[in-house]
Parts: sequence; C-alpha cells; structure tokens
Amino acid sequence: MKKEYGNKQVYFVGGGLASLAGAAYLVRDCDFKGENIHVLEGMEILGGSNDGAGDPQKGFVCRGGRMLNEETYENVWELFSTIPSLEKSGMSVTDEILEFDHAHPTHANARLIDKDGQILDVMSMGFDNADRMAMGKLMITPEDQLDNLRICDWFGQTPHFFETNFWYMWQTTFAFQKWSSLFEFRRYMQRMIFEFSRIQTLEGVTRTTYNQYESMILPLKAYLDKANVDFSLKITVTDLDFEEGDDITVTAIHYDSAEGNGTIQLHEGDLCIVTNGCITDNATIGDLHKAAPLQVEKPMSGEIWSKIAAKKTGLGNPQPFFSNAEETNWESFTVTLKCDKLLKMIEKYSRNVPGSGALMTFKDSNWLMSIVVAAQPHFKAQPKDQTIFWGYGLYTDKVGDYVKKPMRECTGEEMLLELLHHLHFDDEIDSIMKDVINVIPAMMPYIDSHFQPRAMADRPKVVPEGSTNLAFISQFVEIPEDMVFTEEYSVRAARIAVYTLLGLDKKICPVTPHRYDVRTLLKALNTAHRESAVR
Repeated sequence: MKKEYGNKQVYFVGGGLASLAGAAYLVRDCDFKGENIHVLEGMEILGGSNDGAGDPQKGFVCRGGRMLNEETYENVWELFSTIPSLEKSGMSVTDEILEFDHAHPTHANARLIDKDGQILDVMSMGFDNADRMAMGKLMITPEDQLDNLRICDWFGQTPHFFETNFWYMWQTTFAFQKWSSLFEFRRYMQRMIFEFSRIQTLEGVTRTTYNQYESMILPLKAYLDKANVDFSLKITVTDLDFEEGDDITVTAIHYDSAEGNGTIQLHEGDLCIVTNGCITDNATIGDLHKAAPLQVEKPMSGEIWSKIAAKKTGLGNPQPFFSNAEETNWESFTVTLKCDKLLKMIEKYSRNVPGSGALMTFKDSNWLMSIVVAAQPHFKAQPKDQTIFWGYGLYTDKVGDYVKKPMRECTGEEMLLELLHHLHFDDEIDSIMKDVINVIPAMMPYIDSHFQPRAMADRPKVVPEGSTNLAFISQFVEIPEDMVFTEEYSVRAARIAVYTLLGLDKKICPVTPHRYDVRTLLKALNTAHRESAVR
C-alpha cells in the first residue's frame, strides 16, 4: 500500500553521492514527492568527491578516481540498475558501466616498478613466515580488541611486512599508510579477500566509461531533476538545533549563503540527513606553473559535525579524523596532452593499452608515486587529439628523487618531470613537454582521514540511538562488515538512513560473504604462500 507523507520535508546536508542516492531511494522506494526533498550543498557543484572537470583549453582534472568492483558494491549496482543511462537509450547506468568494463578488462602487466625502471615480478606476495603468522592472527582477532591501533602497531615486530610486494600493492591500491587504522585494514582484508589472489593484476577493478562525475553523478542528477528534487547550491550548513530531552530530534538547520545567514525550521515528520564528513574538504588546485597549497584549517563538514556532536551523545567524535592533516593528506595530478605520444610510450613500456593497466606504482619513489592511464576519452568534452592520465603520491612531505622539492611544493610541470625520470624517458623529455596542455595538481589534506586510528564509538551509527529524524551518511558512519573509501559505503549508508527513518520494510543488499567462501579462502592461502618465479 502506498504511503502518504503529506507535506513532510527531507533535508540532505551535503550534495555528494550519498545524498543523491538517498534522494533517489526516497523517490523510487518511498513515493516521496521530489519537491519535498532538498539537497543543501556548500559548493557550486554536486558530486562531492566524485568529480571531473575542465576543458580542452585549460586541461582536465580529477582529484581522485573511485574504483568500482563487480563482485561487491551490491547496493551501487542495484540502485544504478534503475537509473537510466544518459547516452544509451533503454540501458541503465549499471548495464552501461558493466558493458564498457567487459569491453575493457583490467589486467595490469606493470604493477610495481623499481628505481631502475624495471617492471618487477609480483606473482609472489613476498611474505615470510612471520608475516603470514601476523596476518593470520589479525584475521581472527575480534575488532573490539583493535580500538585505536595502527597497522604499524601490529606489524611493527615484523618490519619485513612493509617491504613486501603485497604491502606496496595493497597500500597504493587503497591508499593505506603504515599509521592507518588496523581494523580498517582488517575490514579491507575480509571484504576484499577475493581480490587478494589477484592484487598483482587488479583484475577486479570495474571501469566507468568516463570519470565518475559524468558516468554516475550526472545520470543520477538527471533522474532526480525529472522528479523535481530541489537542489540548493552554495548553501553552507553551519549548525543544527535540537529539541530538549533525551531523544535526538533536529528542530532547525542554520546556514550561510551569498544572501546572508538563514534558518530552516523543521516541523513534525521532517527529516535531516547529514554528510558528517567529506574527504575532499579543503582540497586545492594548482596548475602547470603553480603548486596546490596545503590548507589544514578544520574542514566544513567536520566543523558542523563537531558542533552537533557536542550537543548530544551518540553522535560520534570527529577529532581522530580531522586533527592531523600531516597524516591524512596525499596529492594527485591530472595530465592533459595534445597528442598520444606519451601514452603510446607508456603503453609500450607497460604492455597495457590505455584502460587495461590500472595502477603503475614506482615503489622506490620518495613520493611513492603511482599513475593510471584510463581508456580514452576520459571526459565527454575531451577532443580526439587530446589524451589524459592521472597520478598520485602518498608522501607529499618528501623531497623528490629528481626534482629536489617536497611534492606538496611542486608545480604540475615538476610533478610530470619527476614521473618522466622514473619512467626513464629522459631522452624524450623535451619533446614530451612540448605536448603538455596542463598538469593540474590537487592537494587533499583530509583524503585519508577515514583511515585514521580510532575507537569504534568515534563513528556514529547511520541512525543514532534515540534519533527521531536525524541520520548520518558519509565515510564516517559505522556500518559493520563494510569498508570505507568506496562508492558502496556511501550508497549503503543512504539506503539504511532512508529505510530506517521512514520505517520502510524493504531489503537492503547485504555484504557478500566472500570471506566464508572456501574456494576464495583457498585461493588466498595459496597466494600467501606463492613463491616468485624469478630466483
């Protein structure tokens, strides 16, 4: 029976994937009127950390790229199976992505590269028995014994672990640091256990046709536009008011805008769904001749979380996540070129055509630099005679091996020069640089904040205990068994929030139990003991 919601309103604080997914669930599954759904976004564009921008004249930029996975991401695929493609009539976004991915399968042939430019044999994970014992013990240790522990706290007695092929590949695939949360690492190992046996080829990576903004955010936005969902951009929510008492009931939303300060009063039945942390807050952009500055002041989303967490218990603790930008930053760079000369050189070097190779990591790089060459074009506005690729470095405070400056102080040109030297393309540097349109650095001080060591209670539940109309959706909520830094985490959180607050008796796709599959476990065990083919 169709529910009637009358004039109830739903307010989403933040305009990233989670909020857009939540709005879609309201429209699709709850028959909620689109004009009663409001998305309040502080920036002038939707999409949050799913971005893609630029033009042929100034060059293109993606601050980051979210990797998808066909075997997991259960709610992502289900949601987007009902979102129409913008380019292919009669096809859903899910079908469009999977069709493209199957036509461009991933099989990296140059996953790790040493200082001499040699592509390393990575069939062996490089474990010794102490590494295997430490890993096995971690997998059977309950999470409640791992509060505030770092990965290096667990493997510190076996420092060899951090020199293994496995660590270099796992670290750069998912952007872990040695000081990252131990139980986030453990959750990744459990959730992605089927990926362990093919981490050297990254065959599990699922590609979108273009960048995630154009391939996922724009179709979702079009679906919501058709339903008349209200989008209010450049509206920065600054605080929430609560009703007095033990329950958690939001009564007002305070905001800043170009027109000044304002307040939205909530009435009985209205809902408030908050993105309580954004990993790309405070991101800055440079260009070919300008570095991207590191801005460490408290991020917009973390600031509102701090304010409301101080008012009610059970709303989490943002302090562990947004208090140490030196540990949570890394920097990316997007290269736009006039022709395909450099991409052809990389293709010959790596034995991967664009779109098939996933990450190439220069393991001896002081910046721990990696690059990804996507299938071309990666942007809809990208001309046929332009090519694009993306890279990132995890250690932005370290001085480069060739450009003698910390990565965070480097211009886009200097980052590309450092890369070309690591590729040992020294003789071609002058001719390659003539083809450069732009290299755009993106410094992100809180991009790894969700991996910070923490206690379990530091992340609030999606719908906190005692809440009557408040939910959280972000990479900073607690969803047992799932892993952060994924599209799935955002979509799953949004689905939980909407179904719970509206009392909808409808199934949420569960986490696929790969870690209990005997064949998957045997493959992982075999991989952990596999020796290198080269002696």
